[in-house]
Amino acid sequence: MSTQGLGISAGAAFDRLADTYDRDFTSSLIGRAQRNAVWEVLLKTYHPKDNILELNCGTGEDALFLGANGISVFACDASQQMIARAEQRLDLSSPIPPIVFHQLPTERIDELTPAVRFDGVFSNFSGLNCIEDLGPVVAALSGLVKPGGTLLFCFSTRICLIEILYYLSRGQVAKALRRCKGYADAQLNGATLRVYYPTLRKLRRSFAPHFRLRSRVGVGVAIPPSYLEPWARRHPHTLRLLCHLENILANLPFFRATGDHILLCFEKVSP
Repeated sequence: MSTQGLGISAGAAFDRLADTYDRDFTSSLIGRAQRNAVWEVLLKTYHPKDNILELNCGTGEDALFLGANGISVFACDASQQMIARAEQRLDLSSPIPPIVFHQLPTERIDELTPAVRFDGVFSNFSGLNCIEDLGPVVAALSGLVKPGGTLLFCFSTRICLIEILYYLSRGQVAKALRRCKGYADAQLNGATLRVYYPTLRKLRRSFAPHFRLRSRVGVGVAIPPSYLEPWARRHPHTLRLLCHLENILANLPFFRATGDHILLCFEKVSP
């Protein structure tokens, strides 16, 4: 994630999480299950020898996966410590994949001047939800992407049915409905960041006229949000069943918009 939060930048906030992020999410059962769902779409969207820009790359898990599949990645994140962790992981790779990690907040993506335009842009797990106005970012990306290039962005949804049902069952109505007003304040190791939950209609407007929505897939429709990891570890067989159910529901109208995330694929519109 990359934006300015309430009193502290997202880069500084995520610096505090870098040492434990992979343990707490990347390697968790739920984190792995949700990421595998994204990776399935990634490999259908991008192909060997493609040159991809990644936003909000975190500790580099997705970049390393793309690189291992022959895809070149220029990966950015606002957090210096996240980038440092990603570079450590890259150094341990054998052979070294075609990846460059670079500290840069998404709001400053217009500072990039690549020698050639990118085939596509990817951002996973809600990084773009931390930006209130996506218009300037989208305009900058339009100059960085080849005609016909593809954006694949994973957003947190405004309506997450599992979250609503879970918190309502515990009598926590405010938490159950926290996304519904369109924004919420997230606590990250003592730092407060505002997270936005735009509707699909608003996202379409934000990406027009440079990009048009080509497809959408739900992520975390049957797989629960990451804060239910303790439950998942107690019920691994049930989680596997939910992963199978996810494959059915993720592409169905209504259900695909009610998961923890939604994966949107935009195509660059020729001028």
